[in-house]
Amino acid sequence: MRPSPHHARRARGLLGALLTSLVSLAALLTTAPVAQADTTICETFGTTTIQGRYVVQNNRWGTSATQCITATDSGFRITQADGSVPTNGAPKSYPSVYNGCHYTNCSPGTNLPAQLSTISTAPSSISFNYVNNAVYDAAYDIWLDPTPRTDGVNRTEIMIWFNKVGSVQPIGSPVGNANVGGRDWQVWSGNNGSNDVLSFVAPSAISSWNFDVMDFVRQAVSRGLAQNSWYLTSVQAGFEPWQNGAGLAVTSFSSSVNKGSSSDPGTPGGSTACKVAYGANAWQGGFTADVTITNTGASSVSGWKLAFTLPSGQQITSAWNANLSGSSGAVTASNVSHNSELAAGGRATFGFQGTSSGTFAKPSAFTLNGTACVTA
Repeated sequence: MRPSPHHARRARGLLGALLTSLVSLAALLTTAPVAQADTTICETFGTTTIQGRYVVQNNRWGTSATQCITATDSGFRITQADGSVPTNGAPKSYPSVYNGCHYTNCSPGTNLPAQLSTISTAPSSISFNYVNNAVYDAAYDIWLDPTPRTDGVNRTEIMIWFNKVGSVQPIGSPVGNANVGGRDWQVWSGNNGSNDVLSFVAPSAISSWNFDVMDFVRQAVSRGLAQNSWYLTSVQAGFEPWQNGAGLAVTSFSSSVNKGSSSDPGTPGGSTACKVAYGANAWQGGFTADVTITNTGASSVSGWKLAFTLPSGQQITSAWNANLSGSSGAVTASNVSHNSELAAGGRATFGFQGTSSGTFAKPSAFTLNGTACVTA
């Protein structure tokens, strides 16, 4: 039957409406972001990629019990964490998200490994979700090595403990306190048989923070656990569970590494050459110290930071001719307005007074703007 003009117009109208809907749907599919489905990983060392730039890893190595994690678009959560291990030993695992290279698996587009002397800043942000029915630490790992290796174990591991639940503690023993990134930390140092470990333990739980990874790298350099010629190979954020752990989550993570010069005189990589003379007058329970920095390089230094570690039992109570960050353990002295310029061959002098216990000793090493100094 031949359609009437009315039916023909109606058919054309329906066809036009259908074509318009298809065009609109095609435009929506082209412009709208595609949501990433959550990915569950139960394989021992299973991994996946999120945001096209970070790797999420299950990384279960301390137990044969099942552990499953679910990677989200912004991080991951532990969905199953069977079994437990003694709290005086190694944890069950380290499920984490990272930027860089880990056992030959490098995150997409990463510029790590990168030599410390070439890095100006390494901004990072992290947010955690905690649970109480588990024994664990929430740790941010920073890995350093003398070579730009992408496989195996690195020489030095820096751990930032954002939180801990239960009777677990870092590798080694406490070596003092330090203010890093504007926060106070208890510092531990030791060796796990494979690498050196420098740990910074928060006095109370931190659920989220934006910070510069290089603030902690400078601590390792000032303590002799790394050098500016070494490489940053990866940064990782996750959990070390000993018992249970389901529900723990990294809810957001970001990491970038910026190369080039920096206006911050504390950044590793300055071409400074220096000599430090440390004169001390000690008595029972106290001491004073006079410190002289000599610029032995060929060019002037505009703004300086001298980093060193006070021996155990010493604490600074007052200072002159310098601004001090930290009063025990790792300390950084920075210039004041009248002594900020160090001409080639020039000197700056500052001092401080403090309390001490036990046998008095002098700091063993100094770095000026991240470069190791000769001790006079």
